Amino acid sequence: MKKLLLVFSICTMAASVAFSQDDVYYSDPSGVVVETQVAPPEIPDYVQPPCPGDGYLWTPGYWAWAPMGYYWVPGVWVRPPHIGLLWTPGYWGFYSGHYGWHRGYWGPNVGFYGGVNYGYGYGGFGFYGGRWEGRVFRYNTAVWHVNERYVHNTYREEIKNGGGSRASYNGPGRARGRPGEHEMGAMHENHVQPTSRQQSHHQAPAVDSRQFSNNGRPSTATMNKINGQHFNHEGHAAPSFHGGGNRGGGNNGGRSGGGNHGGGGGHR
Repeated sequence: MKKLLLVFSICTMAASVAFSQDDVYYSDPSGVVVETQVAPPEIPDYVQPPCPGDGYLWTPGYWAWAPMGYYWVPGVWVRPPHIGLLWTPGYWGFYSGHYGWHRGYWGPNVGFYGGVNYGYGYGGFGFYGGRWEGRVFRYNTAVWHVNERYVHNTYREEIKNGGGSRASYNGPGRARGRPGEHEMGAMHENHVQPTSRQQSHHQAPAVDSRQFSNNGRPSTATMNKINGQHFNHEGHAAPSFHGGGNRGGGNNGGRSGGGNHGGGGGHR
């Protein structure tokens, strides 16, 4: 009986250790392009605007860092630079007291994006918004808002949501998880960096104080395409960006690695 209990105890401990090893945050500062000591706000809930037409892919919104704090880069429909490419959102990670931004990228497969549940097909791991079939992208209407009167290359596949967490970074007490075999493979594939239009989209909200943290409720949550219509979190029309500089309310506690840091993030 004692031997049986000992075996059971050892098996239980092994299972516990295995779980704890998988259920930790991913600490890899390589590839960080922006760093700050200030944690990003939670991801706001928002309504996805309808796809503007064939060939557009959804790139979720995310918090970007500027000298005056975090500002929200709206989720937006974007045409990929090449047929067959998918978008891997960027993500914030936690490293020895600092928060680092990993830029998003285009590639043949969706890689690791921090376990962050950006919503709309990006539930923390994997991608469920659609798939390429030859030169045609087919949209999953169970996940993405697509008007089937105008876009006919669709299918419907219900998915299990990644959970209700609005955590915006991978770190202790927030989004957890490490890249699996598929994500690791995608991370080592050839990548295409954000397009010049995406980089412009990343920078444009930084001039508007209404896009800064604002209690987690930026003025523009989404856009139907780059330089297109603006929408608030409820899906109603919102004013265009305006302003004269980075005037948001945040703590100045970060540094930038230089260059354009556009790429990835958003919710529900």
